[in-house]
Amino acid sequence: MENQAKKNILRSIPAVDEVLNQPSIQELISVFPRKLVLTIIRDELETIRKKILTQETVFSPDRDTTLKILVDQIAQKAKNSALLHLKKVINATGIIIHTNLGRAPLLNRAVKNIGEIAEGYCNLEYELEKGERGSRYLHVEKILKELSGAESALVVNNNAAAVLVALNTLARGHEVVVSRGELIEIGGSFRLPDIMRQSGCMLKEIGTTNKTKLSDYEQAISQETRLFLTAHTSNYRILGFTEQVLLKDLVRLGRTFNIPVMKDLGSGNFVNLAPYGLEDEPTVMETISSGVDIVTFSGDKLLGGPQAGVIVGEKKYLDEIKKNPLLRAIRVDKFTLAAMEVTLREYFDPEKAVKSIPVLEMLTATQEELKKKAKTLFRQITRKTKDAYELSVEEDFSQAGGGSLPLQALPTWVVTIIPKFFSVAELDKRLRKHHPPIVARINQERLLIDVRTVFAHEMPIISEALARVT
Repeated sequence: MENQAKKNILRSIPAVDEVLNQPSIQELISVFPRKLVLTIIRDELETIRKKILTQETVFSPDRDTTLKILVDQIAQKAKNSALLHLKKVINATGIIIHTNLGRAPLLNRAVKNIGEIAEGYCNLEYELEKGERGSRYLHVEKILKELSGAESALVVNNNAAAVLVALNTLARGHEVVVSRGELIEIGGSFRLPDIMRQSGCMLKEIGTTNKTKLSDYEQAISQETRLFLTAHTSNYRILGFTEQVLLKDLVRLGRTFNIPVMKDLGSGNFVNLAPYGLEDEPTVMETISSGVDIVTFSGDKLLGGPQAGVIVGEKKYLDEIKKNPLLRAIRVDKFTLAAMEVTLREYFDPEKAVKSIPVLEMLTATQEELKKKAKTLFRQITRKTKDAYELSVEEDFSQAGGGSLPLQALPTWVVTIIPKFFSVAELDKRLRKHHPPIVARINQERLLIDVRTVFAHEMPIISEALARVT
């Protein structure tokens, strides 16, 4: 009897042509490619057969019911297939420079400039005045020189690439002296010693994890020494019984022995953050003024621009780097340069930059501003969802993220949400599946919406989403 019942259900599964001739499926074909719809139909029919045979689920033997369910599933899958995989996400985590969510959001003028450059042709490598081929790097070199005080500048596709090409140019086949306390892991298990090996340099470690002295550098010098490399420990700090060499002292030692000094600055900060109550983060200008020969840093961290690696420093060293064939493999495209130029120009007025560049605006937001914002979101959610959730506005802490300001706790305000009819984990899942997805954080069985990283225009979207997913 059981086998006969299963056979009856299998017979009730419609054929491909029958599904294809349904009016709603024909409407789908007018919107989506016929081949795509056919593939989805066949996949869905096969899934139904497998589930019936393995008794994973029970289907009605009624053909009309089965057909209706099937058509609905096919329509939904076709619509889902049209959604782009890379999509806008609302960041409600409170982590400002969130690597998994694309790091620094761009200011509006940078986004607009990318659009204008993208919709046609541009003078990427063309000098309009001379009417001849030019260099793509000139679009931002002058601005970087003016802002940093360096003699020359260059932009590549990320900071790891900046470090790689600088090392490969200046010290390939020779020794680079580095303090053990600065052998950093940049992220994604990408470590400084690995970059050095790929660059063709020989790492020479000096000092100890917590203490490195100027004499350690001097004693390490040999005929093979080509570079002193010091790296800013962006994503951690060594505290307590410590000692490190001042940049100006290392520069003086380098000058004495004709050895250039390179600083991997990491986050690439152009604004003094101390007046805003934030951790003292060295600026690019301060680093260059110390006499360092080469400085590298990221474009999409504290700088608040697109993904890029920036190299600034003495012209004689940058000229060598610009001749390296490796540069072509790591060069930036027109979109990066379009966003970078607009972002850098903001820094000619630092006070304006703090308000216009999203990363800096989020970092320097006051407690009063955040509390007001959280209360506004609380009211919007309450109006939309009525009694579906237990809501409250509470104090919490945000993070800079992206390996920046690792010791800095950023006091913030959050809207806490506890669903009444399902779990917090389920709510988190439903919000991540929303369009656009909303990524929050869970703490003590509560979902937290940290308003520090939520833009004002995104708040109504969050409240609407919470109403829909109940």
